[in-house]
Amino acid sequence: MEPSLRQIRYFVAAARAGQISRAARELNVSQSAITVAVRQLEEITGCALFQRRVQGVTLTHNGMIFLEHAGRVLTAVDEAVRAPRNTLSQLKGRLRLAMTYTVAGYFLPAYLERFTRAYPHITLQPLETTRSEIESGLVTGDFDIAVLLTSNIADQEGLDFETLFRSPRSLWLPAGHGLLARDEIHLSDVAQEPYIMLTVDEASNTALRYWHHAGVRPRTLMRTSSVEAVRSMVANGMGVTILSGMVYRPWSLEGLRVETVPLASHVPTMDVGLVWPVNAELTAPAKAFAEFMRTSLARDRQTHF
Repeated sequence: MEPSLRQIRYFVAAARAGQISRAARELNVSQSAITVAVRQLEEITGCALFQRRVQGVTLTHNGMIFLEHAGRVLTAVDEAVRAPRNTLSQLKGRLRLAMTYTVAGYFLPAYLERFTRAYPHITLQPLETTRSEIESGLVTGDFDIAVLLTSNIADQEGLDFETLFRSPRSLWLPAGHGLLARDEIHLSDVAQEPYIMLTVDEASNTALRYWHHAGVRPRTLMRTSSVEAVRSMVANGMGVTILSGMVYRPWSLEGLRVETVPLASHVPTMDVGLVWPVNAELTAPAKAFAEFMRTSLARDRQTHF
């Protein structure tokens, strides 16, 4: 029996994340899918690749050897996919790419690294700034294209956008919280708990819109622009919050667990996508980036399932 490309990708993701749950979240697959893939690889190789620990997994000596070769396999596959587009890879120019905080911190870096390898002659000029600054910068020509939360766009007339993916929001709770035992949790239930409100990237404005629609209000204990502060406050039992899966990590900086559960009440997804000026002729590097993002996300979704 030979290993599949999917098994190798799942193994590499788990090795780099150090946690099966985190790798599953990054790949948008179930934890059991990664666990089964790793177990199958261990059966094929005849040796343990991971040591399982309470807070995650670490590579064994054989696992480190396998990871080195697995990385080469994935690199070779990526190069094979890019080979028919060698002419495009010679594309030159400058790409002024704007992004918001959440996109810069929790979504885009891995794709930027892959893009710069695919287009080594394009000079990438990334900039993190606010949604309003990005919108005005696109209209005035200061930016070529942007990646931001398309669900927050205000200038619906001057900008075109394309949503690349939608990240569901869920309730974050400390380990052992009483709500974890509920079969259904509504916003009215969450309203009884102290709430940690994230403010960065207009998160509080978005949250208050769906809270208002539900006819209840959160009992806000603290407002903060730091996702890590929210994570630590929740993990330490100071309150609860509702945030998207894109920014979720199961452990706080102190090593405390954060649990997530879906809500029965309607809560909108956090949508991420490309944005550019209406009727604008995109530069060649911007067109290449847009197509790269579409293709990469489509390929990732196909590979991950």
